[in-house]
Amino acid sequence: LRLLYIGRLDPKKGIEGLLKACSTMPGNNWQLAIAGWGAPSYVAHLRQQIHDLGLNHQVEMMGEVLADAKKQLFENSDVALVPSHTENFAIVVAEALAHAVPVIASKGTPWSELEVKRCGLWVDNDPATLADAMLKISTMPLQEMGQRGRAWMQEEFSWASVSKDMLALYGKCLHQPNADN
Repeated sequence: LRLLYIGRLDPKKGIEGLLKACSTMPGNNWQLAIAGWGAPSYVAHLRQQIHDLGLNHQVEMMGEVLADAKKQLFENSDVALVPSHTENFAIVVAEALAHAVPVIASKGTPWSELEVKRCGLWVDNDPATLADAMLKISTMPLQEMGQRGRAWMQEEFSWASVSKDMLALYGKCLHQPNADN
C-alpha cells in the first residue's frame, strides 16, 4: 500500500499522529511518502520521530515536490492522507481526488463527502483511528474509489462548473435591490 502525505509540514497537520498510527500497522506491506516543506526544526523533529518509531524503512521524507514530480507522486500513490487537526478547505484533498487517488481525511477537514461519494474515508485523527482507516482502505476497491473521486472533482470543481456557479452568483447580485438605497 503506497500511502502519501503531501503538504506543509507543521504540527497542525497531524503528521506526528500519522506516524504513530503507522508504527502500529501490522506487517511491512506499506510505504509512506511524506512530501512537503516546513520549519527545519520541525522537519528534524519528524525525522527523529520516524527513527524513534522504527519506521526508517517504510517512511520516506521527500522534501518539497513540485510540478511534474508532484503529478508523478500522485500517480504512484494508492491513498492520500490528510490527518490535519483543522483545515478550512485542504486543497490537497481535491488535488488527490483529481488524480484519482482515494483520500483518508480527518474530521478536522470539511471533507465529509468523501464517504458519501465513496472515494475515501473521513475519520478522527487519533493514531488508533488512522491506523484502522489505513487497514480498512487497504481492502477497498481503490481504483474504483479513485475514479469516483476524479468524477466528483470534475463535476463540482472544474473550471466550467466553478465559472458557471460564479456567473450565477454575479447574476443574483445584480438583480438584488441595494440595501443602501
